[in-house]
Amino acid sequence: MTAPQSFGGALRAIAELQHHLPAGTSAAIGVLAFGAAILPGLSGLTQHVNTMAHEGAHATMHLATGRRVVGVTLKRDGTGETRSTGSGRGILGGAAGYLGPSAFGLGAAELIRVGHAVAVLWVAIAALAVLGVLGRRSAFSIAAVLVTGVLIYLVARYEPVGARVALAYGMAWFLLLSGLVVIWSHGRDASDASSLRQRTHVPRGLWAGLWLAGSALALIAGAQLLI
Repeated sequence: MTAPQSFGGALRAIAELQHHLPAGTSAAIGVLAFGAAILPGLSGLTQHVNTMAHEGAHATMHLATGRRVVGVTLKRDGTGETRSTGSGRGILGGAAGYLGPSAFGLGAAELIRVGHAVAVLWVAIAALAVLGVLGRRSAFSIAAVLVTGVLIYLVARYEPVGARVALAYGMAWFLLLSGLVVIWSHGRDASDASSLRQRTHVPRGLWAGLWLAGSALALIAGAQLLI
């Protein structure tokens, strides 16, 4: 039996290069990720992961445009809310949410392409830690982020490199696919579209169309990186 790696060894793997999975294996992981995004029952659970990426994108863009993020709330029904204050109307931050899962998935796919699949796990852990701090006023938010982060950490810390690489592929595929699935299902009825319509007078359907096009392009580009 192989001795478990040290914590330092697990961290050193971030800088090491990992081999790519065969195209067929990557495609199979993509199919499983798609099932996780659409299957009744299972999708109700995995939706929380999509929401974390969605709200994380809101928060990231608000911070990047000089606004202060007051808090992030993840709700039991799979929805969420990001509150911010500051100058301007927060249009870029408001528009970023639905593209968040696709953008993060594309970033993960690029890390995998350059041979740093294990880094995907540790970047996700760091991002979840920040999200947990922002959502500290909500018990469910803390619990959801903590459970997700711990599960990823256990794989990153204790599982063989093959399992870590497979999880990185699964995370990238899931974010790319769920990003498109959620936008398609919400359409012009998305709450963000309604909010942006009030702030900009741009029709809700146009916002939904922009998000759909962006997520579709991200999926195409991500798939080319992963297969």
